[in-house]
Amino acid sequence: MRTAEPTRVFAWLKMGLADLRAAKRISLLHGLLVVLLSYAVLATTLLRWELVIIAASCFVFVGPFLATGLYAVSRALQDGEKPSLSDAVKAWQHARHCLFRFGLLLVFIGVWWVGLSLFLFYFFVDVSIADPVDFLRYVLTQQEDLFALWTILGGLYAAVTYAITVVTMPLLADRDVSSWVAVQTSIRAVSENPFTMVAWAMVIMALTAISFVTGMLGFLVLYPLMGHASWHDYRELVDASKLPQYTA
Repeated sequence: MRTAEPTRVFAWLKMGLADLRAAKRISLLHGLLVVLLSYAVLATTLLRWELVIIAASCFVFVGPFLATGLYAVSRALQDGEKPSLSDAVKAWQHARHCLFRFGLLLVFIGVWWVGLSLFLFYFFVDVSIADPVDFLRYVLTQQEDLFALWTILGGLYAAVTYAITVVTMPLLADRDVSSWVAVQTSIRAVSENPFTMVAWAMVIMALTAISFVTGMLGFLVLYPLMGHASWHDYRELVDASKLPQYTA
């Protein structure tokens, strides 16, 4: 495992932007898919507002999987090759078994969070919430201890998800390692580079916020930028050649 200074996040973004420019069509296609997914999540939320937590969780989980193709593109560029859409497809095929196992882990975490949130809101909130506006008003105006607890748990949930995901997905796309080894490596990368990874998490949050503010259209460019930059994040922090190989 290697270490990196927090300022390296800007270098990762610069290299990610270079990859985006070198493979515009493939990168923007990934961005377009995320924009469409964002609108699907938004439509689901507007039609059935009580599914907002599930819809948001779906977005958080699907995002890293779509980025697998971006990692393959960045790897091809790093090797001096001309990337193609088939590289993205092959990346899914390459790590499909481990990706499936890792997906089950994410589903477990998501079900736990959704179940806990629904339990807290439906059984301990006395406020009438009939639509998204009521929910937003409740979130912004109430000062109950329950909401503080929910916020803290949400922060812990986000931190755990980030720690087990940030390096795992590019590693699975790059090397024949098991999902468990990938998760351990990701957690170790975060634990040995706490300030750098917090800085990287803040960058991701900022770019995601910009995308939301622009009506999801920002994802068209910013999503592939984050994906490509994440590849360089992984490559700088992890020496994957020393990891045990996966055997089915």
